[in-house]
Amino acid sequence: MTVGKLEKKPAIMLAVGVAAVLILRFGVLTDKGDEPAVSASDTIPVAERRLQKLRTVASTVPGKETVLKQVTAELEDREKGILKADTAAQAQAQLLEVIRRVGTANGIDARGAEELRVRPLANDYGEVLVAVTFNCGIEQLVNFLSALANEPQILATNEIHVSAGDVKQKTVQVRLSLSGVVPKKLVPEKKGAALF
Repeated sequence: MTVGKLEKKPAIMLAVGVAAVLILRFGVLTDKGDEPAVSASDTIPVAERRLQKLRTVASTVPGKETVLKQVTAELEDREKGILKADTAAQAQAQLLEVIRRVGTANGIDARGAEELRVRPLANDYGEVLVAVTFNCGIEQLVNFLSALANEPQILATNEIHVSAGDVKQKTVQVRLSLSGVVPKKLVPEKKGAALF
């Protein structure tokens, strides 16, 4: 079998490559078991310093746990007014129930919702909005709004439109948009714009 000129060059390159790999594998990169990686005199002071650092870090753990418990308790206290629900629709129903209950206590018939929305509120919370329309006397409206402010939930009046109602009975027509705070998990995620 004869090898041509063009076939000799790849054969020589292959032989040189195999030789280089063998030299590196068995000559240069072999483990030398008789040489220690680090001398024993250097490891004891290094280990003592490392141990001292770990002791310092470990001594701060109880203080950090105490601070964490205090902050967690404060957060729970502040979040008592958040509407507790599994879905946004349930949170809106709770908000409507508050409006109806407070309205009924003040002689206002606030049935039905015109608008229901859910939107993000900062980074960690969401906001459910409910808009209702009703007729009442001006004193009933004032009492209704003050009673809403005394509710334990975190509620806010986003929008209020007051227009003339029945002049003879001295009533006004009110469109009230009320919102409540909910956990961020109830806010639907916005999807990006679709590509066409």
